[in-house]
Amino acid sequence: MKAVVQDGYGSADTLELREVDRPVPGAGEVLVRVHAASVNAYDWHYLHGDPRIARLSLGMRSPKVRIRGRDFAGRVAAVGPGVEGLHPGDEVYGEADGTFAEFVCAKDGETDLKPAGLSFEQAAAIPLAANTALIGLRDVAGLRAGQSVLVNGASGGVGSFAVQLAKAYGAEVTAVCGARNVELVGSLGADDVVDYTREDFARAGRRYDVVLDLVGNRSLADLRRATAPSGTVVLSGGGVFEGGSLLGPVRLIVRGRLASPFVRQRVLPLTAKASKANLAVLRELVDAGRIAPAVERMYPLSEAAEAIRHLEVEHARAKIVITV
Repeated sequence: MKAVVQDGYGSADTLELREVDRPVPGAGEVLVRVHAASVNAYDWHYLHGDPRIARLSLGMRSPKVRIRGRDFAGRVAAVGPGVEGLHPGDEVYGEADGTFAEFVCAKDGETDLKPAGLSFEQAAAIPLAANTALIGLRDVAGLRAGQSVLVNGASGGVGSFAVQLAKAYGAEVTAVCGARNVELVGSLGADDVVDYTREDFARAGRRYDVVLDLVGNRSLADLRRATAPSGTVVLSGGGVFEGGSLLGPVRLIVRGRLASPFVRQRVLPLTAKASKANLAVLRELVDAGRIAPAVERMYPLSEAAEAIRHLEVEHARAKIVITV
């Protein structure tokens, strides 16, 4: 099968489209014929081994997982022992390592039936980004109807879903993005859009029940300044803006952990884990018309390197999809 392979850390130029062996599903796994995948900041960080502290788990000298990609949508080709509820021919979506390929083995617990009304390309844009936003708002922040939410980095993959999910849960949403993305973010349902090139949300005088930081480029003091006294700051790993550093946005998360016991506000890290249950929740929200993927551009598998380069250089809006 064809797959996009990475032998060492570096730029997108290190990626090569090669013929590799087709994987075989083990116990609790499904073999999926990939129809589409999507690009995430995750792929960029893996490509560069950034921040460098992450290489302790990614691989010190080169990546342990050589095929890039994390999201997928496609059809089940085969199932391994112990898989129940999924059968060959089912249209599915989910997360797995190595999805920039014609086939991928995915865990049954991280795969679910895709939303029926979406194309494979649309469905592939959902799993990692929407799941991260869902966990950040629902589980970490404990978002409730009527609360106010600020999403910093609202035009990115996770941010575009965070705006929609916050609205779906009954919150009032302020979205922070650049000037070229104001219209996009407004179309996602944000009640107010802040153009960070013209206004500093941390010094505007307004405070929010939840501040979801998806960028990692603001100090903890700035984020807390925009948060209500009893509110919650949720810190993610950030986007592709902290390249070349030892700790990157991990530094901000560590500071948040250290400060949390001494301040009234809750300062919490966002750690997302893929799950079939969350994929089912997202499918139901899509089917109900509450959320929808926003796709900026699609690239064929042979141009996966260019797709990641676009994410890095152009700071892509919403999602970029790879068609297989």
